[in-house]
Amino acid sequence: MKRNASPQFAGISGKNDTNISPYQSPSDLFSAIVAAPFGAVGVRIGTEAMSGYIRELVYLPHSFAEKAPADALSERAAEQIAAYLQNPDVQFSLPLAAIGTVFQRKVWAQISAIGRGDVLTYGEVARLVQSAPRAVGQACGANWFPLVIPCHRVTAAGGLGGFSHSDAVDGFHVGVKRWLLAHEGVADL
Repeated sequence: MKRNASPQFAGISGKNDTNISPYQSPSDLFSAIVAAPFGAVGVRIGTEAMSGYIRELVYLPHSFAEKAPADALSERAAEQIAAYLQNPDVQFSLPLAAIGTVFQRKVWAQISAIGRGDVLTYGEVARLVQSAPRAVGQACGANWFPLVIPCHRVTAAGGLGGFSHSDAVDGFHVGVKRWLLAHEGVADL
């Protein structure tokens, strides 16, 4: 099993949602948008106390056009995302804002150790962090840094499972999970 380095969290904890004005485009929420086979990946850079850190990565539908990076950090993130989309062996090296609860970070650290091409079930991760599968699923759904913290590598005991708080079998997010796992060489679940 290939291991990923543990994510490096820095900055502050907690949620700092950005409100969008009716005069802004949804694309304005992102410092960069990278086209992907499943749609796009939006990059949000932290502001104020989280300045210098990745604030969030977001899976976006095809309706979002690519957006050139606004600064050096979003350019670095966009380059690494684009490289991963071409080669699943790419390792991310990005400064992540310290977001999430202590439990979520514990789950995310465990998930970050799952190598490309491998999967664990929610139950297996739960045993490793001494918790319940549903709690692991909730922590996966709360992941602010998909791709960097690869929650797509966590599946249900009986198959694919949900993704990003979505259980819709033919939904956008489950389609992203399917694409990511296939890209990493995981056989159909």
